[in-house]
Amino acid sequence: MNRIPLPVKIVYTAFVAVLVPYYWATYTPWNFLYFCDVALLLTLVAIWTENALLVSMSSVGILLPQALWVLDFLARAVGGVHITGMTAYMFDPSLPLFVRGLSTFHGWLPFLLIYLLSRVGYDRRAYRLQAGLAVALLLVCFYVAPKPPPSTEFPSHAVNINYVYGMDDETPQTLMAPELWLLLMIAVNVVALYVPTHLVLRRIYTPSGSEVRR
Repeated sequence: MNRIPLPVKIVYTAFVAVLVPYYWATYTPWNFLYFCDVALLLTLVAIWTENALLVSMSSVGILLPQALWVLDFLARAVGGVHITGMTAYMFDPSLPLFVRGLSTFHGWLPFLLIYLLSRVGYDRRAYRLQAGLAVALLLVCFYVAPKPPPSTEFPSHAVNINYVYGMDDETPQTLMAPELWLLLMIAVNVVALYVPTHLVLRRIYTPSGSEVRR
């Protein structure tokens, strides 16, 4: 397996080796249920095994939402405005540069995934499996993971993971019943985000070797 250069594997692994213990201690292990963090860890396995299915699942899961992160960051850096406000924390001088540096993976991971797809191909099974994974994660986040607001004793601990209780980590949404909001989040991810990403990727990239063999 040599489709992915060894330096890419080593640098990526080193970054994850720094991020994981810091996030674990600061935000608690619940933080790793966020879609972006799941993709980060799946990609770690994918680059060493050169597994097209894992690369493809991560791509379906985060390419579109992380593209919004990149656009918001660039709009603030270049024009001084936020499109969504999701990267406002990256410009908060009260946050250490180390913390903001770790969070840059939201910006460069999508581009790495695009590169990996060019190396290993796109596995068309990814949509179905990523959709199933997303539903499972959202159900766990809603029924098991911590609810908002965060405790005053540990304000950095992860709550409202993947926004299953609303867009505000301090107060649950009141627009609709909690279960209806959960269904909305499932639809947004599985349909609005994943379907167009899957359709574009299967059109652009060649089928992965595993698909060809099948």
